Amino acid sequence: MQHVTNNINGKQNNVLPFIPEGDFYFTKGVEAFQKRKFDIAVKWLKKAVEKKPSDALYQCQLSIIYTEIGSYHAANQLLTNVLQSSEYVDCYYLLANNYAHLGLLNDAKKYADLYLEKEPEGDFSEEAFRLLELINIEDDEDIDDWELEDEDELLIYQETVFYHMENMEWDKAIPVLEEMMTLFPEHKMTKHDYTQALFFSGHPEEAIEMELTMLKEDPNSLYSHTNLALFYYQIGAQEEYDLHIQTLLNVYPIHEQQKLRIAVTLSRTGEHQAAYPRFSSLVKAKVKGHPSYFRWYTKSAYYIGEQEKATVIWQEGIKKHPKLTKEEAPWEQSSRN
Repeated sequence: MQHVTNNINGKQNNVLPFIPEGDFYFTKGVEAFQKRKFDIAVKWLKKAVEKKPSDALYQCQLSIIYTEIGSYHAANQLLTNVLQSSEYVDCYYLLANNYAHLGLLNDAKKYADLYLEKEPEGDFSEEAFRLLELINIEDDEDIDDWELEDEDELLIYQETVFYHMENMEWDKAIPVLEEMMTLFPEHKMTKHDYTQALFFSGHPEEAIEMELTMLKEDPNSLYSHTNLALFYYQIGAQEEYDLHIQTLLNVYPIHEQQKLRIAVTLSRTGEHQAAYPRFSSLVKAKVKGHPSYFRWYTKSAYYIGEQEKATVIWQEGIKKHPKLTKEEAPWEQSSRN
């Protein structure tokens, strides 16, 4: 390393200039990432990659930060580049995770299987197995798994049911759902919506019995667990409620609609501390069409002490869904009690 010579007070000093290497930038990037300062982390990691463009670890860490901020395509590009020049096996799991977030479940499954084939006991093996389980659950409950001759007709029914369910108009939803179950008997979500409408329109025993039957047929059904947690909470069956709510607390779905379903269920059953971060992690652009997003996100924010945040969410919800003005905000309910 080149020496720089200074002459201070007639004395000669040899000063070693500090020239940061890739490891320095990498360490700074990881520190920023751990503090959730993602913009700063990206800058440091980019510098690290510039210093050591052949270091697969640097590029993988940068890809993880891109994943954290939702830049899945940028993350995948980095990981693909790494695999073109090296056999860095962790890339396969990271790609699987990103494709799952993008909803490309076939690609996610392919890369998760590749990872487990190459590293059956690797650092990400547990996560890869869990990801494959989630993909299998979503495949089981995916509407695309059965053929539909008249998809347009189903969509019209779905939009009608969605409107009534989101506005908690249970009596109006029931006859539409009954028609759907006759016309489209293979459409599973219709039955779950029906049990919820049935429960809240005054038929709790019938709703619970029907949902338990569906759970027996499909023990992994996310929608059965959300409904049963809600039903048992409402009737005060603590032991049964605990069983289903614990299942939900350990599930982190891929799709935003399923994430919303769990967040709403947690909020409706008083689990506001658990519900709030679930709501916060949702991609608002994908769920803002749901009044329930604003209704229950507001409630959870309010009850964990985020009153200002709750007010902002509620005002945004009213602007998007004027029908919410007919409902009481959480602070109005509190002042009345």
